[in-house]
Amino acid sequence: MTRTATPLLLAVMAAVAIAAAPAAAAAGQAVNGGAGLSPAGAGGQRYGVGELTVTYTDFTRRVWISGRGPEPRQLETIIRYPTPIASQTDAVNAAPARAAGPFPLVVFAEGFDITPTPYAPLLRAWVRAGYIVAAPVFPLTNPSAPGGPDEADLVNQPTDMSFAITKLVAAGAARSGILSGLLDERRIAVAGQSDGGSTALAVAYNRHYFDARIRAAMILSGAMIPGVGGYDFPSPSPPMLATQGTGDTVNAPASTYHFFALAKHPKFLLTLLGAPHLGPYTNEQPQLGVVERVTTAFLDHFVERLPGAGWRMWSAGDVPGVATLRN
Repeated sequence: MTRTATPLLLAVMAAVAIAAAPAAAAAGQAVNGGAGLSPAGAGGQRYGVGELTVTYTDFTRRVWISGRGPEPRQLETIIRYPTPIASQTDAVNAAPARAAGPFPLVVFAEGFDITPTPYAPLLRAWVRAGYIVAAPVFPLTNPSAPGGPDEADLVNQPTDMSFAITKLVAAGAARSGILSGLLDERRIAVAGQSDGGSTALAVAYNRHYFDARIRAAMILSGAMIPGVGGYDFPSPSPPMLATQGTGDTVNAPASTYHFFALAKHPKFLLTLLGAPHLGPYTNEQPQLGVVERVTTAFLDHFVERLPGAGWRMWSAGDVPGVATLRN
């Protein structure tokens, strides 16, 4: 059902926030060395954003490139990670906030015929809240794919996502490199939008792709992959946050409502009233701000286990005329 923030609920939330503020501020100063970043757990800007681009090659799987024949699947992956100095732009190869780590990992899948770039504001919001965010570019569905993007390759993307997780965990366990010692392999979430949402849904809940390392999943205007069975939603399942615009003409709202009804608790549905398919995750306000706050609070609650994050999620998701949140 939809939860509405009653006066009593808001009073309780305010009391909790006020009581927790001194301790959170102290923790933030200890982590950030008094650098002026927001306190830990506040869901705001705790860190700056560093950026690293790597290419992971899966030699066990092939793609067929017209005029070139079969080649190993390659995933150019844009990795953003927390840095100790807050900034408005990404700092390429900057020193990470290593002393505050290790950090949870979020692997994000972009939609069809688009790169991760338009989603940068949302991905940065997660990094500033204390997450490493990796966005692989899928080899045959991105705008620069040889011969043009091919949506038929969607069935291979959940395995790409698991492969990227494996490579990222290995980079975190390596003795050197920016990610060395920075990534917590016990705290991994996946997210995706549109076909990327379908990718994340499959790797988190489909028996043919299921990756047991995933602790939470955020499905942003996604759907089940057409023609693919196996959506068993094993018990226990990772907590799910699904989002859907009611004005979406690309991914019909019924597609989200269908898989959400099958999913097991804990699960949450953020409905964006009148919102289209892409804008709420790239540049459309106030929807993007709502999505940033709700997704960050969801991660903080189920991945970071931060006190008060559940209240933040409910509060951020109920915006009259803009959004509702239910479970």
